[in-house]
Amino acid sequence: MRQNLITPAAALAALFAATAVTPALSGAADGEIVQIEVLDGGITPRGTYQAALRITLQPGWKTYWRAPGDAGIPPSFSWRGARNLGGLSMTWPAPEVFLTSGYRTIGYHDQLVLPLEVTPETPGKPVRLKGRMQLGVCKDVCVPAELSFDHPLDGDAGRNPAIAAALASRPWSAKEAGVRHAACSLSPSDYGMKVTARISMPSAGGEEIAVIEPGTPGLYAGETVSRREGGILVAETEFLPADGTAYAIDRSRLRITVLGSGHAVDIRGCSAG
Repeated sequence: MRQNLITPAAALAALFAATAVTPALSGAADGEIVQIEVLDGGITPRGTYQAALRITLQPGWKTYWRAPGDAGIPPSFSWRGARNLGGLSMTWPAPEVFLTSGYRTIGYHDQLVLPLEVTPETPGKPVRLKGRMQLGVCKDVCVPAELSFDHPLDGDAGRNPAIAAALASRPWSAKEAGVRHAACSLSPSDYGMKVTARISMPSAGGEEIAVIEPGTPGLYAGETVSRREGGILVAETEFLPADGTAYAIDRSRLRITVLGSGHAVDIRGCSAG
């Protein structure tokens, strides 16, 4: 079963960062702060189920994107107890950039609708979506939350406007954004590996904030620094091993997200350079 998961080591590293710089860390969030529900979107033309997790926060509260930044807590998922679940993919809506105690964090405020495309293990049989989502939520304090869900997917459901809106707010693909070329160079650093991406692309608008994800278990990334050199966006970060073991970086698995005031861009992989 294909999942979009954050590795435990990366989650632990991010949690350490969050506790170091956030104003305060309190106990677990209660159901009045954050709630979860499963939305049905019916059957897709591919024969898969369209669904979504809707996370609703009290006004003023926020939660985090899959790569939450230096002071965020990444979400994680467990699908234990699900039935007839053969495959699952997530489409993350373009997130917002926040400042938390002077540190950059990336996420969502008030509500997150996270579309899921679910492939049945046995076509034609019912699918039950059951599991837990662990996430961090922040306002004046930051608290962890664990949300449980259990829902039989409805293949007869029609188009869901909330899911459609979330899908429409996804980052543009590299092709849609006019990315002409993306090259990444690697060089050893004191504690890990420095990655420099040079992306030939039109501006995404305003201040462009890039995020580079390693795509390799056992690595986590520091904050990405980006700048413009004419038609080239240069983004630099450092990958650090979570447990000190040997690792290799596969450029084809790197994922670069550019967040601009006009749109966001999702770039999968880069060439040597």
